[in-house]
Amino acid sequence: MALTQEQKKQFKSIGHHLKPVLIVAENGLTEGVLAELDRALNDHELIKVQFRLTEREDRRALIDELCEAGSCELVQVIGKMALVYRKNPKPNRNLSNIHRYAGI
Repeated sequence: MALTQEQKKQFKSIGHHLKPVLIVAENGLTEGVLAELDRALNDHELIKVQFRLTEREDRRALIDELCEAGSCELVQVIGKMALVYRKNPKPNRNLSNIHRYAGI
């Protein structure tokens, strides 16, 4: 499901206030990173991921791979940060960034 421009705009404003939940370094997408990605997306729906890679092309390839592996939509990339979203059919209103920051 592709996000509309209006949804992306709303998610960007919410994402501005978030801190990175997941950090991907030189080892790439390990089993532990993918497990944490899945947990974080289930809990928060919208998360920031920091990439500690220096090469822009490597970073972009890893972001695409992460989105495919996590079945999530890329909302925005700024530098070494990526904002990703995956809808949870039964979100926890206390944990979901979408529900917590909906009034922003």
